[in-house]
Amino acid sequence: MSLATGFPLLHDDLRLVGYSIAGMSTSIAFPEADVLFDVAQGLPFQTAYNTILLTHAHMDHASGLPYLISQKSMQKRPKPMIYMPEAAVEPLSKIMKLWEEIDEFKYAYEFKVAKPGEQIPLKPGYFAKTFPTYHRIASQGYTVFRKRKKLKDEFAKLAKSDPQELARLRREGVTLETEVEENLVSFTGDTKIEFLQSDQARQSRLLVMEVTYWDGKKSVENAREWGHIHLEEFLHALPQIEAERIVLIHVSARYSTKDLREIIDARVPEHLKPKLVIFPRPT
Repeated sequence: MSLATGFPLLHDDLRLVGYSIAGMSTSIAFPEADVLFDVAQGLPFQTAYNTILLTHAHMDHASGLPYLISQKSMQKRPKPMIYMPEAAVEPLSKIMKLWEEIDEFKYAYEFKVAKPGEQIPLKPGYFAKTFPTYHRIASQGYTVFRKRKKLKDEFAKLAKSDPQELARLRREGVTLETEVEENLVSFTGDTKIEFLQSDQARQSRLLVMEVTYWDGKKSVENAREWGHIHLEEFLHALPQIEAERIVLIHVSARYSTKDLREIIDARVPEHLKPKLVIFPRPT
């Protein structure tokens, strides 16, 4: 795998693909829902996705928009829908107009404000919602939900004890099922630790969150000044995170993956280690 194709990560039936190194490049796709979180500097694997959820407009997360949009336009792919914080729409629209002038080509795309609490439509059966994040500029995270039907509690036992009776009720038009929303994946982008005030972020099956600094070379205060999370804050908050798996992204390039694993082994309580995974990195 490479920067061009992205690195894969699998947790049960949930698959992510992407790349994340602090200050360089962050973009992660969730193929099951046909959605892309952030766009880094623009990478070939991204052109397959029709919905883009932009956490904020810093260059290592958003500068690839002109590349991605132009590639999709020239390849005659469907017009991408790009959701973002309201404050990002005007400046990014200006950038896109300049690139259209340079290219002498009219791109097909739509920038949309992702409002708090509003459902963002994805492929059928999926939707996303924002949650607050706390970076140096306007920012927000996103949670992807899946809708599915399940038997109502009063009929669940009947399915095992008397399936013929259940079939009879179904033929008679009795409503046996109710729709539930599964909280699948939350993605923070860049943020301070306060994002964990969001229930939907803490309770996702997969929480994809930044932890940028991992030792004393950068202080907690310095991390907070730049709108990032330090390991010390993360360790303090870890017991309250309800996610099945916590996927750590946006780690500073000063740490190798070997460094990170050694730090986890030394610092994380044994019973919590299985919850943590470092998103695949080149080193």
